Amino acid sequence: MDFQQLLDSITPEIYERFKKAIELGKWPDTRPLSPEQKELCMQAIIAYEQKLLVPEEQRTGYVPPKTTACNNDLPDDHLDSEQPLKWQD
Repeated sequence: MDFQQLLDSITPEIYERFKKAIELGKWPDTRPLSPEQKELCMQAIIAYEQKLLVPEEQRTGYVPPKTTACNNDLPDDHLDSEQPLKWQD
């Protein structure tokens, strides 16, 4: 079975099982997921959500864009200038 056939055969129940298996690191029967199974499950979840047109902000792995700098104490114009990194010991 190729990946497209696998994706076409995923039901909402299988999707939820894949998500739970990745979360716990094991299948419902307590067998651990191999690294290959984890990777395939993650790919299937991401493809399934994209296929169903799940809104981007609700998809697995979504990270919202930053709207502010990490350090809000700095003036806004610091983002436009290049400055070397200063390492602290």
